[in-house]
Amino acid sequence: MRRTKTMPRHTRIMRRTKTMLMGDLLEEFFKRPYVAAKVAEGKLPDTWREIVGDRAAEITTELKIENHILYARIQSSVLRSELFYQREALKEEINRRSGVRLVNAVIIR
Repeated sequence: MRRTKTMPRHTRIMRRTKTMLMGDLLEEFFKRPYVAAKVAEGKLPDTWREIVGDRAAEITTELKIENHILYARIQSSVLRSELFYQREALKEEINRRSGVRLVNAVIIR
């Protein structure tokens, strides 16, 4: 940055007065609500597999979130029916495991 006559010397450079560890900075960054929600959304396929099990996760052909609504497309009609009745429990478990309010509703197709 070039020094100009109108800019005082002490305002040219902004410096942190407190030194922070990189790990602390990253932890602070990932605790931000928007970032935490995006990270949880990226981990959704793994979270889904942990909750419903390997077999059900293999039968799930589509898993997406739009406007806090989780859409899950299930190939098996029997499993689809069973998960349909467990929508509220699925929503609560996904939110609990992700640590943020990620899902407000679950739609099983």
